[in-house]
Amino acid sequence: MTENALSVGFIGSGMMASALMSGLVEKKIVSGPSAITCSDVWQPSLDMAKEKGFNATKSNGDVIGASKDAVIIAVKPFVVAEVCQDIAKVNSDAVIISIAAGVTLDFLQSKLPGRRVVRVMPNTPCLVGEAASGFALGNGCTDDDRKVVESIFGSVGVAKEISEVLLNAVTGLSGSGPAYVYQFIEALADGGVRSGLPRAAALELAAQTVKGAAEMVLQTGTHPGQLKDNVTSPGGTTIAGIEALERGGFRAATIGAVVAATKRSMQLGGISEEEIRYKHNL
Repeated sequence: MTENALSVGFIGSGMMASALMSGLVEKKIVSGPSAITCSDVWQPSLDMAKEKGFNATKSNGDVIGASKDAVIIAVKPFVVAEVCQDIAKVNSDAVIISIAAGVTLDFLQSKLPGRRVVRVMPNTPCLVGEAASGFALGNGCTDDDRKVVESIFGSVGVAKEISEVLLNAVTGLSGSGPAYVYQFIEALADGGVRSGLPRAAALELAAQTVKGAAEMVLQTGTHPGQLKDNVTSPGGTTIAGIEALERGGFRAATIGAVVAATKRSMQLGGISEEEIRYKHNL
């Protein structure tokens, strides 16, 4: 792998793939749009890709042949087996990266024997360059493969290597987490409206407050509990609000949401209730 000169292919050119392609160009992980080849069965997706300067084709085989470093499977889970058949027909040393939800490394390796495969769980903030992605390397993957994955998904946010068994927890936390945050933003805005603020102003202030608080955690590295204490004066407004959240079970409900989503991800992946209880205590 040559730094900042990756050759990457995408099988599937939907919103997530399109965001990744744009991120690779913007962060100069590839030399330019011409270093990316993508395929799709839907002509409008190919037309949009061509308008951005990407190589677009309906042939999955052409994508694999043109992509030296990585091929990303960005299709619905039920299509992955068919896509793997196309990949297996073309000799390539590119690492195969799947972002298809619930498709395991064992499944990918069974369909692509001898190929190096990686499973990634990104989330929808990828569309605005702020993804939180977890990834697991398959058998035979190299340190260069790890760097390729980190470069690709780091171009649209943060990418953390996680053992595959914990990718369900990644799904429950960062995969489903944006929905929890959207609800929190909506509730903050509703509280502002209840207190007299105009709806538009309340929503903008709520969203910016969440964004700013998240940046404080990420940029300072300070524990969120300490940051909370820093703005909580004795007998002040913030502690009154925190007390109301505690009475409403805010933290317990949030923890419960992550655990419930993690458990559901396991169920969708074919893990039985008994195995979930035995191995994961959920």
